[in-house]
Amino acid sequence: MPFKPIQPEKLSHGVVRQIEELVLRGILRPGDRLPPERELAERLGVSRPSLREALAELQTRGLVETRAGAGVYVSNVIGSAFSPALVRLFATHEEAVSDMVAFRRDIEGLAAERAAKLGSDSDLAVIGAVFARMEAAQSKPTADAEAEAALDAEFHLAIVEASHNVVMLHMMRSIYDLLREGVFYNRQVMFRQRITRASVLEQHRAINEALQARDPAAARAAVAAHLDYVQGALSDQRQADRHEEIARRRLSRETGR
Repeated sequence: MPFKPIQPEKLSHGVVRQIEELVLRGILRPGDRLPPERELAERLGVSRPSLREALAELQTRGLVETRAGAGVYVSNVIGSAFSPALVRLFATHEEAVSDMVAFRRDIEGLAAERAAKLGSDSDLAVIGAVFARMEAAQSKPTADAEAEAALDAEFHLAIVEASHNVVMLHMMRSIYDLLREGVFYNRQVMFRQRITRASVLEQHRAINEALQARDPAAARAAVAAHLDYVQGALSDQRQADRHEEIARRRLSRETGR
């Protein structure tokens, strides 16, 4: 885990600040389990009473939670970006899908531009590693739509992380939680057909190559091209679904079922 010894001050305050920073920067994520008390105290270089005091303060602030018999976990601090009522509206209005893709096009384009400029070598290595896993997943003889959709989300979030803007990071994590839940659209639909899967992989390749070359304009353009494709694919899918519904009605009339 990414902890370092605390510098002299009231030790519990130093622990609080360090864990807050790790949560803010997205290094510690919702649901992550902190090391056991003895191990964590040793890593931080503090006494167990000081650590307990810090964890109590973090729990008061809503950043961590204690689960009986299971340990201390990072709380779900990003789940409140949208109210439940608004999430239900998103899920039932087709216009929200188009607006979401347009929003992602703008924000993720900016994130890619910033990542090309500001991302460290390690940031870009993470992005490259995720892309390599995407290539490996698609080379398998049998498609795993769920796994490929998860890697797609991980790739885009790695770019947002490399942009080094904590507001953008937590906002986009919240949005990707909704995408994983199928609130705006079912991401797995995007990976059902091999031609779509191959095209999407090549679009991610273009994004990765622009980032590795540290070309901000090319990175932003590659993200825009990818999300324009997503927009078109989703529109085509909606039209195909409508056509299928009409065809089923005609079939029902012919068969009397």
